[in-house]
Amino acid sequence: MRIADLTVFSVRIPFKKKITHASHSRTDTDSLVVRCRLMDGTEGWGEGLPRPYVTGENLDQARDVIRATDLVGQLGGDWPELPASVERLSRFDVHRKADDDRGCFGNSARCAIELSVLDALCRVHQQPLSSITALLPMTAAIRTQVDRVRYSGAFTAMTPWKQISRALLMRAFGFHQAKVKVGVPGVDDIALLKRLRSWLGNAVDIRIDANEAWSCTNLREKLEPLQPFGITAVEQPVPHADIDGLAALRAQLGVPIMFDESLCSEIDARRAIERGTCDLFNIRLSKCGGVLPSLKLAALAHQNALGYQLGCQVGETGILSAAGRAFAATVKDIRYVEGSYDRFLVAERLTKEDLTFGWGGYAPTLTGPGLGITMDPDSLQRVILKEETIRIG
Repeated sequence: MRIADLTVFSVRIPFKKKITHASHSRTDTDSLVVRCRLMDGTEGWGEGLPRPYVTGENLDQARDVIRATDLVGQLGGDWPELPASVERLSRFDVHRKADDDRGCFGNSARCAIELSVLDALCRVHQQPLSSITALLPMTAAIRTQVDRVRYSGAFTAMTPWKQISRALLMRAFGFHQAKVKVGVPGVDDIALLKRLRSWLGNAVDIRIDANEAWSCTNLREKLEPLQPFGITAVEQPVPHADIDGLAALRAQLGVPIMFDESLCSEIDARRAIERGTCDLFNIRLSKCGGVLPSLKLAALAHQNALGYQLGCQVGETGILSAAGRAFAATVKDIRYVEGSYDRFLVAERLTKEDLTFGWGGYAPTLTGPGLGITMDPDSLQRVILKEETIRIG
């Protein structure tokens, strides 16, 4: 089996509502969608969301990364049976900047390419993407297999009445976890947490995400008034440049620290482990470079007695929703699972299937070959900004 070509689509996905947190506010997202076409006509699809404030690259830079990558040398030639193909693809990498000491610039491009190839190969071999986890020796200690995934809910910046309305809906529909964005200018976080705890009840697990809004000097001051509301983790409380200061603070906080913007690569993960700066990793497929690097990060966290969640990036379409579902269905001990907001957030999900979670946050494992999705060509056509085909074989 050989790869014929890759087509790279720059797309702009409109949102159904404005999304705001401490680092950014947006009404749409620019994304990369990649189609991998095999010589027999089989197609696979991948997606990546470039974020300058996360991994450093914007959409144009992500395309430049792809153009600078030796795709023919790395992806050309015969692709053998699935286990050997997965091992080969795990060595694939995009062109990296010389001054990228974190190894994360271009991760969105790597994710989109890797996922498109995995989807195509799994379709040829009539295997679901979820079968990939069992083919990697490093995942032996974290493997599982479930027939459904349970997602958590989220509260972004919104009016108090909308917060109450969403809290009542989440409680009525049986959600067990919720993430709350804090540190947003002009928002009283104490009043926010008090309100949500009151309306969600005590049975719902609440964690907070500061999106780098605080500092090591004021972190204890910011966290202490929020702890009576039973928060179970604080995500990215300080900017990446300040994270080394967390090593001395961790034991004093009483709340586990999760890295997000500071956890984009294996280099980031090993530094966090060595320096003792966090308790949990927020693993997001696009941010971390794809499914295979993300599985490695989960295994690394487990080996070092750290927790991990499967996160998502705002604006993921059905492509990444399906990939996240496959990951969550085969990796055990995921503390929190985010994603599959499709129907609630994006105006164009790009897939014919609606992968939005249902009652209680539950959603079934996808069992079809590859990602288990069907692309909607009309939906894709409506959002394309640019496209470019790169011949491989």
